[in-house]
Amino acid sequence: MIPERDIALSVTNPFSPEWAVVIDMFATALRAAGQPDSTIKTRTAHTKRLARVFSPTGPWEITGEQLVTWAGTQRWAAETRRSYYASFRKFYGWGFGSGRTSANPALTLPSVQPGQPCPRPTPDRVYREALLAAGRRERLMVRLAEEQGMRRGEVAVSHADDLIEDLAGWSLIVHGKGGKTRIVPLLDTIAAELLALGPGYFFPGRVNGHLSAEYVGKLIARIMPGTWTMHSLRHRFASKAYAVDRDLFTLQELLGHANPNTTRVYVHVADDTRRALVHAAAGVRQRAQLATVA
Repeated sequence: MIPERDIALSVTNPFSPEWAVVIDMFATALRAAGQPDSTIKTRTAHTKRLARVFSPTGPWEITGEQLVTWAGTQRWAAETRRSYYASFRKFYGWGFGSGRTSANPALTLPSVQPGQPCPRPTPDRVYREALLAAGRRERLMVRLAEEQGMRRGEVAVSHADDLIEDLAGWSLIVHGKGGKTRIVPLLDTIAAELLALGPGYFFPGRVNGHLSAEYVGKLIARIMPGTWTMHSLRHRFASKAYAVDRDLFTLQELLGHANPNTTRVYVHVADDTRRALVHAAAGVRQRAQLATVA
């Protein structure tokens, strides 16, 4: 049976010592496998959610049917569901592979199709208001997201040692999700600001010497009106960049996506662009018809 408790409040519920020990060991295994801290944090957070829901039932006592039934009660967006399922598969795959359990209930979780593209680029008005409300530090964070397409976590860990110069100008080695890095060409004005900050992390803090991704996100959310977030600035960058020459694959590299389908989710195609394409296609068709008649 699924525990009868308020799932929305389960984040505050304690879980059993058994779960705590197992989750710590799971985190250690992920770290030993070279997984980045951001991935470990996500995987363990999802597993802790499971622990709070099912405790005092132990992790190896949950059946596939129970897991699927509970997951089916969650009103997650498609990408959120995909992320949770990936965490559960990783957790139970580790448990099965290390001999802690003879069954893997996560194998019963169904595959989830990617969600439909729903880009939400920051409007011009909101972007201008954010810049006006920002201090020097926050303004640079906003620009890195909106003009360079960087995630909040990438902004948080950016470091002076990641600046590189070649014949074309300055670039930044960006440390992205999953421990992957990419090189992003910098605008001259942004490069000058970063160089002026001197050695060390650009945004120093208490998390291994830099600010946390969450805190960077909170700083920017405070200066953006309404429900707009730092991530919507990344959507704004993607939509503007795609409008230049429709080069989805170069944009994919700039954003640090493993799959171009993910990049497509970020891109908002303006109505006038769709309209122009329809008219252009009609013009081609009409010219072809006239050529046939002639």
